[in-house]
Amino acid sequence: MAYLAALRFIDGVPLEEPKEPSGPQEKGIDADIQNGLPQEARVQIHPDKLASIVASYDIKTLRKLKGVEGLSKKLNVSLDEGVKSSDVPIRQNVFGSNRYTEKPSKSFWMFLWEALHDLTLIILMVCAVVSIGVGLATEGWPKGMYDGLGIILSILLVVMVTAISDYKQSLQFKELDKEKKKIFAQVIRDGIRQKVSIYDLVVGDIVHLFIGDQVPADGVFISGYNLLIDQSSLTGESVPINIYEKRPFLLAGSKVQDGFAKMLVTTVGMRTEWGKLMETLSEEGEDETPLQVKLNGVATIIGKIGLAFAVMTFLVLTVRFLVDKGLCHELTKWTSSDALTLLNYFATAVTIIVVAIPEGLPLAVTLSLAFAMKKLMNDQALVKRLSACETMGSATTICTDKTGTLTTNHMVVNKIWICGKEKEVETNGGRSTIYSDISENVISILLQGIFNNTGSEVVKNKDGNNSILGTPTESALLEYGLLLGGDFDNERRSCNMLKVEPFNSEKKKMSVLLSLPDGKVRAFCKGASEIILKMCDKMIGVDGEPLHLSEEQVRNTMDVINEFAGEALRTLSLAFKDMDDGFQENRIPDSGYTLITIVGIKDPVRPEVKEAVKTCLAAGITVRMVTGDNINTAKAVAKECSILLDNDLAIEGPDFRHKSPDQMIQIIPKIKVMARSSPTDKHVLVKNLRGVLKEVVAVTGDGTNDAPALHEADIGFAMGIAGTEVAKESADVIVLDDNFATIVNVARWGRSVYINIQKFVQFQLTVNIVALMINFISACISGSAPLTAVQLLWVNLIMDTLGALALATEPPHEGLMKRPPVGRTENFITRTMWRNIIGQSIYQLVILLVLNFAGKKILGLSGSDATAVLNTFIFNTFVFCQVFNEMNSRDIEKINIFRGMFGNWVFTGIIAATVIFQVIIVEFLGTFASTIPLNWQLWLISVVLGAVSLLIAVVMKCIPVNQMTNTQHDGYDLLPSGPNLA
Repeated sequence: MAYLAALRFIDGVPLEEPKEPSGPQEKGIDADIQNGLPQEARVQIHPDKLASIVASYDIKTLRKLKGVEGLSKKLNVSLDEGVKSSDVPIRQNVFGSNRYTEKPSKSFWMFLWEALHDLTLIILMVCAVVSIGVGLATEGWPKGMYDGLGIILSILLVVMVTAISDYKQSLQFKELDKEKKKIFAQVIRDGIRQKVSIYDLVVGDIVHLFIGDQVPADGVFISGYNLLIDQSSLTGESVPINIYEKRPFLLAGSKVQDGFAKMLVTTVGMRTEWGKLMETLSEEGEDETPLQVKLNGVATIIGKIGLAFAVMTFLVLTVRFLVDKGLCHELTKWTSSDALTLLNYFATAVTIIVVAIPEGLPLAVTLSLAFAMKKLMNDQALVKRLSACETMGSATTICTDKTGTLTTNHMVVNKIWICGKEKEVETNGGRSTIYSDISENVISILLQGIFNNTGSEVVKNKDGNNSILGTPTESALLEYGLLLGGDFDNERRSCNMLKVEPFNSEKKKMSVLLSLPDGKVRAFCKGASEIILKMCDKMIGVDGEPLHLSEEQVRNTMDVINEFAGEALRTLSLAFKDMDDGFQENRIPDSGYTLITIVGIKDPVRPEVKEAVKTCLAAGITVRMVTGDNINTAKAVAKECSILLDNDLAIEGPDFRHKSPDQMIQIIPKIKVMARSSPTDKHVLVKNLRGVLKEVVAVTGDGTNDAPALHEADIGFAMGIAGTEVAKESADVIVLDDNFATIVNVARWGRSVYINIQKFVQFQLTVNIVALMINFISACISGSAPLTAVQLLWVNLIMDTLGALALATEPPHEGLMKRPPVGRTENFITRTMWRNIIGQSIYQLVILLVLNFAGKKILGLSGSDATAVLNTFIFNTFVFCQVFNEMNSRDIEKINIFRGMFGNWVFTGIIAATVIFQVIIVEFLGTFASTIPLNWQLWLISVVLGAVSLLIAVVMKCIPVNQMTNTQHDGYDLLPSGPNLA
């Protein structure tokens, strides 16, 4: 009944007078919901039918409904007042909320289940079960359980730690995802223009769309100018579509490329075309970062070496065992204990593979990046792609915007030139006091230009006070118009807007054609001062009459523009032209204007920027300013920020684009400021820096026009406050506070990630080499492996998960920003690292092999348990060598490895936990871990032998390493000397 009623209604068949509903669905909406609505809030069209009108571009049905006005009546919404806030929950019940069904996040048990699927751990579990079976048969209950149970407990511990770290990381990404979704739209509700989250939009909302916005829901065009929509994300069609009254349908997920408009929301959430598309897509995981890819290659090679050692160890142990049985003439006599021995050999071999496969490498990268992302979130940087943080550590140049990034983005009109006079803007009691000697006629034209030729609005907030919604530059002009005593609403009501050409970065101007109250037609133009001045042949006089603009006056006016720009003021000019009777209605002229005024808008430089730029220079990162502003303004700000020094080059976009490719390559290294630049200039600059000069480039942007450069760059930074949705979508990092210092902080953390992973790799490779060699050499010589499967699993836990947590979460220190960036092609494992790895490995192998073959004699061990004590002592010494080597790895080059250690509670906590658990394993879990309690003397010797690795590290760091003498850097300073050594 409901659907038929809706169809009848849409097809133009008049419905009967409203009466009490007799069926479950009278007009297409659930009767319970419909009956719960107040009479004036009841809607008269089914949500599915409404969705199909927009999705199928059904213009005929829309016309039958009498267009957008008729549709708004069916939805019980006023196009002027918008939705009533009290109706929002009701509309969400009827039409649904503007949210998309998301794939449910994995529970902790899922991560636990996935961790149990590791092939090597499954093999070890099988070994453990067989070990328990054989043990019970040979040694009975409960002693036969111990070996197998020890392996199972160790596996469970490894699985638990892995699952917990993965689960915590997934929670972090979920939190970051929430931040990404903080997108707001400007809507009219209760007659007031306000910002609401796009996820709180309801059917019937009146939404304002601007350049760079993503259309937040399906809807119908109400009014607007030059609205160009990019639907490539939905249709794959790259050519933008012009939306107007005859083609009024807007789809969620498309992007506003040009113009501005108001739309009526008709469909939200999963009923939109975008929602249906999202439903068909499965959620994709995060791509691996370049460093993870590089380290996965390293891990594969190490894994293969480990597999070879494991196979050789198993073969050597098995052959020796068979030879011994042959010598004793027992090859034909096999007992269950022989089977258990071979099974233990196999378990040891499998455990060697577990230790050798450095699964901690990718884990360390992920942990380090997730840790950095979390910290950067607190510092106002939302990292959308993991690889961006890592790549930023290698950045060699930053191409930054000026407005809002280097400056505060709170603009005010500071100076004005009008009627040939230059004046400071002062306020007195909230009103401007500069116009005492200029006629009301001039003020009237000025206010007409300010309030009508703008894409921004003055609106009343809930308290009844004026509030300005729009770009910072236009907001400054509107604020100034209000200071002059202007009334925004009156000015807009008194004039009829005939045509608008919105501001765009190519033309650098905005124009509007108005029908005045007296019937005349007037054009207004506002934009970059030099461009507007070229369009003018007259200037306004003190009485409001146009005066001829002589060449001398043009020169004087240019001097004023340059003077304002030299004081770091952004200059804008306003001009008007009264049209003759024979004007062309759909064409705004581009010459013959009368210059009204030049305004100087002040946007102070952020106080922290100068220091941030100096930090970049010290770190070998070149900062280049790319702006659409006047060159003098750009140079003044660049000098204030220390970007432009004496020998540096400042160039204008038009000069740059007319250079030949060879000339460009010659001058690009010297360019520090590019003014009056177009999006193409910025894109060409970035392309040459990356492609030809092999720089690692970071780019900041806030507008739709910046999207190509953001996409081309190695790392794109979009502004969180001033940035458009298109810019944010193209970027890798969103700077939530629009501050340049935040970008430098991302570079600092990026370097920290790279160095932290190097520290971890140095630590892990040392453990790998020693663990593999000690068991293999011992197996070859003595026929037994001193480190059992359980012990190796514990070492693996220290080395992989706990080591990754300890070393990969070290915070950055200031020294990181006092060295050049790491080059694209540099080896990840540096010569310095190899020196440290080889030195520590030799020390540990010598100590452990000596103990293995002569330990009883050296330590004076005797008795039936001498072998067990020696093996426990070797295991204990090996673990303490790793504990102290973990400390050594905190700094690859400097001798003082304790600096900042006690301030890092994660590192100190993991070291303490490792030592405590080692004591528990040796003293209390001997049955499971094949250890026996040691006396205090042996404990002390173990700790001392481990601590000697600190002295070995000092000796190794005094051995010079030949550095490559090239422009790139391996991430470390040259070997320090004297006081710098510490």
